[in-house]
Amino acid sequence: MDNLNNPAIKIDNQAGLIKNGLYIESPNQDSRPNNELPGLVVVHGISLPPNQFGGEGITQLFTNSLDPKGHPYYEKIHHLKVSAHALIRRDGQIIQYVPFHKRAWHAGVSEFEGRERCNDYSIGIELEGTDTTEYTESQYKALADLIKALWQAYPSLKDKKVVGHCHIAPGRKTDPGESFVWNALNRLLETKA
Repeated sequence: MDNLNNPAIKIDNQAGLIKNGLYIESPNQDSRPNNELPGLVVVHGISLPPNQFGGEGITQLFTNSLDPKGHPYYEKIHHLKVSAHALIRRDGQIIQYVPFHKRAWHAGVSEFEGRERCNDYSIGIELEGTDTTEYTESQYKALADLIKALWQAYPSLKDKKVVGHCHIAPGRKTDPGESFVWNALNRLLETKA
């Protein structure tokens, strides 16, 4: 069973995984320094190949199995060692790659409220999309449901700080982009489950 169309996302705190969720382990993870607890959620946007949806490119990138001959763009990025904690597909399906208590390699050079190295203390959630393509209703709902579950599972997220990659790496990153409607997410986050 996966979490598609499952409004009651539950997280196994000990494993750091979505219960009954789809988990594909990324090797691109490590322990958070000093057993730091997550205190920030970072929303990203990604499509592989660029501007195409539904393929396996994202999972292949996060598992170091991207074929450089699979697409001209892949030649430029196949060597990267990156990951996110989770990906939300266009239909709302969530795929998890890194346990939430571990450090995923999603933020790169970053800073939030004067503190650098956001990977150390954040949870990275990728949305399958682009800066200029509207995200789907299913994605907003799944994102809100996942964030609410994270708030429940990790009291360290009590300040409910949710930002975009663009906010922690301005000038270097633009995602989730102008197509992401923050008010739509905020409305869903304010709604009781």
